[in-house]
Amino acid sequence: MIRKIIRIDKEKCNGCGACATACHEGAIDIINGKAELVREHFCDGLGDCLPECPTGAISFEEREAPAYDEEAVKEAQKKNAIQKQAMPPHTGCPGSRIMQIQRTETPKSEGPSSATDSVSKLQNWPVQIKLAPVSAPYFNDAKLLIAADCTAYAYASFHQDFIQNKVTLIGCPKLDQVDYSEKLTAIIQNNNIQSVTIVRMEVPCCGGLEMAAKKALQNSGKFIPWQVVTISIDGKIIE
Repeated sequence: MIRKIIRIDKEKCNGCGACATACHEGAIDIINGKAELVREHFCDGLGDCLPECPTGAISFEEREAPAYDEEAVKEAQKKNAIQKQAMPPHTGCPGSRIMQIQRTETPKSEGPSSATDSVSKLQNWPVQIKLAPVSAPYFNDAKLLIAADCTAYAYASFHQDFIQNKVTLIGCPKLDQVDYSEKLTAIIQNNNIQSVTIVRMEVPCCGGLEMAAKKALQNSGKFIPWQVVTISIDGKIIE
């Protein structure tokens, strides 16, 4: 349908986020430092965001767009309210603050490596099993990667082959001297995990990570597709 909807000029946008805060419907996100209308069916066309923009990057236009879906907006607002209640304000180390990283653009390559190889595929923070909150929103509908710390250093294409399109958790049971199974069980039980990939080194101490992940899958009571990939010390996948 043809209707009135907002337009964001990315050249003028400074990424301050004022428009996203002003949009009570949640139609706008900040992606790669710029505001973006990511849910057209959430935009009611009333323009609460316009007066909040300090650079004049937002205007109205009439174009083909999906109809405003009030029921979907209310459902999203309800879910956000539940998540905010479940997650207390962050007061600890700044490095453990939850972040969901959205990537929509691929920067141009500046060296001999291809752009695909040089761009990080990481979608979440923190990545340490011990630091990741059980109810972090990025776990919902996630394909979960549970990896030993050393695997990313040993296997050259780790981002492309394993991290891409997955939520990543890493750990080393030998260094942390902890059983991860309880934490991993809680993550799997409390979130809609789609699949689990366990990536470990061939060294014996990595068996603790594999066993913890398998125990968590078993204790969760859920039937979730899973696989184990073993990396050799010289950086090859052991079949």
